Amino acid sequence: MNDHTCDSAGSAHLRGLALVAAGCVAAALSGCTTLGTGSGTTRADNTPVAFTWISKDGGVTGTMTATMPDGAVFDGPFVQITSTTRVDTLDPMWYGWSPGWPGWRYWGAPFPSSAFATRYSGKVVANLKGPGDQRMRCRFHLNSPQAGMGGGGQGECQFGNRSVIDAVFARS
Repeated sequence: MNDHTCDSAGSAHLRGLALVAAGCVAAALSGCTTLGTGSGTTRADNTPVAFTWISKDGGVTGTMTATMPDGAVFDGPFVQITSTTRVDTLDPMWYGWSPGWPGWRYWGAPFPSSAFATRYSGKVVANLKGPGDQRMRCRFHLNSPQAGMGGGGQGECQFGNRSVIDAVFARS
């Protein structure tokens, strides 16, 4: 489920797909905050994991949180890789990890070390920090890249010990 909250009062009911798309663009441009949720399970034992995200730019960048059943919380930045993403914007995604994600071919080899990343991918990466020095890195493929995280998607998160969580985010 996704929700939009804005500083401006009142909004008309949106009718039809065109109006929904226009509303999403207007929300992104007006400074609204976009919120969303997702769910996941660990591959090892199907343990449920709850995800939330918040963004001030329509779901292109923001903060993501993963809450484990034992109450452990992992949170940190996420970014959708678009044609205007600067490579240095991705630097925080690698804290605690080697740069890039081996086997994720859309980057090619090697990923440029400076300038602009010019290929549009529809991909989101996140780097979440948990209790102590625990880390979780995530990669998602968006269903509707132009809608950001609000368009929904699916992917995986990986812990430092290489265990994996499969995750799904609903379309708003």
